Amino acid sequence: MKKTLVKWLAAVAALAAVVLVADSMVITHENEYSVIRQFGKVMDVRSTPGVSLRMPLVQTVTKVPDTVLLYDLPLSDVITQDKKTMVADSFVLWRIIDPQLFIQTLNGQVGSAEARLSTIVYNSMKNTISSRTQADVISGRDGELAADIKAGVGDTLAQYGIELIAVETKHLDLPDDNKAAVYQRMISERGNIAASYTAQGESEAKKIRSETDKEIEIMLSEARAQAETLVAQGEAEYMKILANAYNDPGKADFYAFVRSLDAAKTSLSGGNKTLFLTPDSPLAQVFYGE
Repeated sequence: MKKTLVKWLAAVAALAAVVLVADSMVITHENEYSVIRQFGKVMDVRSTPGVSLRMPLVQTVTKVPDTVLLYDLPLSDVITQDKKTMVADSFVLWRIIDPQLFIQTLNGQVGSAEARLSTIVYNSMKNTISSRTQADVISGRDGELAADIKAGVGDTLAQYGIELIAVETKHLDLPDDNKAAVYQRMISERGNIAASYTAQGESEAKKIRSETDKEIEIMLSEARAQAETLVAQGEAEYMKILANAYNDPGKADFYAFVRSLDAAKTSLSGGNKTLFLTPDSPLAQVFYGE
């Protein structure tokens, strides 16, 4: 009986020893801090990956992330310097650099840290954007805007053991009730630009047509003048030939004969096959050889 009791006690003691040993082990991974507390007070912060020991039953372990964290900020309205409302959709990259201070100020809660980040970053974003016009905000999307927002936060988060790595804006959009008006204005502006281009094109086309018509008229005038010159030269040559023909009696008779034949041919046109000539007609004299 006593031996059985001893065995049971030994088994219980062994089990208790195993539980105590297991409870005293602290396993720290690469992406976390192991915070050792004793009655709520932070006694040690371990960041080296591996297995370590703590006092069982007296000390507890709290895990805190040791990696870059991403927090998607809620959509927020911001007003530019020229009183234009825009909706900002941003996110931040942050990390815990002082886990002991993080636990003391925020009780080691990531959710509490994100709430502080949301408030502080939004205030910096609001102040930064309110000092710029809408056009400057849009043109500053190449990194200047994000850098200024981060600079506006400064070292405010250091009091919580937090480091702000970056602030990035996914997009800056207009409120839904303003989009229709903005789109309509954009359409109107593009329409004005198109009308301006059309007017410029029509003016240029009119100028080209006018110059072309002028060139054509000049060419036609020159062609008419050249044609009249050629006609005058032809008539002069014709008169010269006639003059030469009349000066030569043989040629003059032949010319008179040809002209008489042409006159007879003209008289016989229109289906008329009969030619009436009086004896004293010059044409009759040509045919009769008188």
